[in-house]
Amino acid sequence: MAVEELQSIIKRCQILEEQDFKEEDFGLFQLAGQRCIDEGHIDQLLEIIQNEKNKVIVKNMGWNLVGPVVRSLLRIEKEDDKRKCHFLLLDLLVKLCNPKELLLGLLELIEEPSGKQISQIILLLLQPLQTVIQKLRNNKAYSVGLALSTLWSQLSLLPVPYSKEQIQADDYGLCQCCKALIEFTKPFVECVIDNKENSVENEKLKDEILKFCLKSLKCPLLTAQFLEQSEEAGDDPLKCFASEIIGFLSAIGYPFPKMIFNHGRKKKTWDYLEFEEEEDKQLSDSMASLAYLVFVQGISIDQLPMVLSPSYLLQFNMGHIEVLLQRTEESVFSKGVDLLENGLLRIEDNSLLHQYLEIKSFLTVPQGLVKIMTLCPIETLRRKGLAVLQLYINKLDPQGKYTLFRCLLNTSNHSGVEAFIIQNIKNQIDISLKKTHNKWFTGPQLISLLDLVLVLPEGAETDLLQNSDRIMASLNLLRYLVIKDNEKDNQTGLWTELEKIENNFLKPLHTGLNMSKAHYEAEIKNSQEVQKSKDHCSLNVGREEIPNMPPEMQLKVLHSALFTFDLIESVLARVEELIETKTKSTSEENMG
Repeated sequence: MAVEELQSIIKRCQILEEQDFKEEDFGLFQLAGQRCIDEGHIDQLLEIIQNEKNKVIVKNMGWNLVGPVVRSLLRIEKEDDKRKCHFLLLDLLVKLCNPKELLLGLLELIEEPSGKQISQIILLLLQPLQTVIQKLRNNKAYSVGLALSTLWSQLSLLPVPYSKEQIQADDYGLCQCCKALIEFTKPFVECVIDNKENSVENEKLKDEILKFCLKSLKCPLLTAQFLEQSEEAGDDPLKCFASEIIGFLSAIGYPFPKMIFNHGRKKKTWDYLEFEEEEDKQLSDSMASLAYLVFVQGISIDQLPMVLSPSYLLQFNMGHIEVLLQRTEESVFSKGVDLLENGLLRIEDNSLLHQYLEIKSFLTVPQGLVKIMTLCPIETLRRKGLAVLQLYINKLDPQGKYTLFRCLLNTSNHSGVEAFIIQNIKNQIDISLKKTHNKWFTGPQLISLLDLVLVLPEGAETDLLQNSDRIMASLNLLRYLVIKDNEKDNQTGLWTELEKIENNFLKPLHTGLNMSKAHYEAEIKNSQEVQKSKDHCSLNVGREEIPNMPPEMQLKVLHSALFTFDLIESVLARVEELIETKTKSTSEENMG
């Protein structure tokens, strides 16, 4: 019935001129053709399409059948013999129909699905789409751009596989699509390369490919994880995709050194400025992704001029590292840490000049590492952030270290981080006293730094439990200074500042310890009374209420706090004892 109905419509249209086809005819043709497909009359439909007498009708109306054919294909099992006839019908329609109408029809089909069907449709239609675009005579660049943009928009909806197992399983088909997309794009890249005349149309095509490459660097490559084992690099579909994208950029006249080193400059030496104005944030992400792929993954790194110094490379990568560290996705900011580590390992210790810290990113990047160290839920990344921050400190010259220490003490707002910085200050003082004297960690400059260290932020009211790491590190630094620097030599300037240190740090710490111990001892007594009543209660620790804690757990927390206060008190007593011994000894020498 459906076949007869379609033949009737075609017979009526055969006597009409092409320009006389009505909208009603298109609709009837589509409905009858779809019924033929749904009822399984593919062989008869193939005969109708192949009939030379129907050539004009198929050319104008046949594109309406592409959707029904594709949807039917998706419903058929892969092992079903019917698929062969469906593919033959699809190829015929692509060959015979109006390419302009086909292009729009195919792109509409690509935009339709969601979830796992996205990759199925893309893999099914990439080859027909490529054929249709190559048949177009006019506006080919526009059509390529439209197709690439549509494909990328759909691919960006797919989850990026994270682990080796997910990459190999490729449940959503992203890896397969990336591989197929490269094959889809290659002929258009070759078209740009082969056209030596640099016509307007060729420049437009180059621009469309450039846009696609930049978008791909951001998604999926910005969040993509790559297989670590070098022997598996060739089997990593996302790394292969990245390599091909970077290859496309070079082929169309945008090698990565030209792009990375000129992004962010006020005066560009690469001439495509539209991205700077329209999509600067996207471009920043793309360039950061490109820098990671080149320097950490080593893709096309042989294109890098050998004359560039390690500090020069680090300077240009710092902006990209900053972009990566600002992102909240672990898969992205971890790349910033890796890129920074890669740049620092090329530089000798103590050789990175302090003038670099005048560049904003050289201070914001270590602050970004601090955020990872304190906020990231993944321990391995927290440890990596700490290790790379230490590496960064090691590379700076003494004035650079001094400047960074001041910055982080003022901005970190984290006791553990402040303790880490104070330990580093102690190490630099030790080097200055034992090996190489420098003015930044002795005398007036050091005293200015110690003013930030040997002080309680809120005096005696400071939360000692919350700040215990910092306080212990400060006391240990003070103990070291008292032992290593004699009052007579006073290389560090400690002894002339002792009264200020006592007033700003030691005395308030005594008062704070007495207040804190009294508070927690009262809490313990209260908790013991509650325990007798077999009830649950709330507890204030570090000025924060912890509700409904079992009494035995509450007592454990309270005793732990008292132990911390006792520890601080013992170190404080030792420091005061050392100070008293040193000053007494000096007084006796002066009297003698």
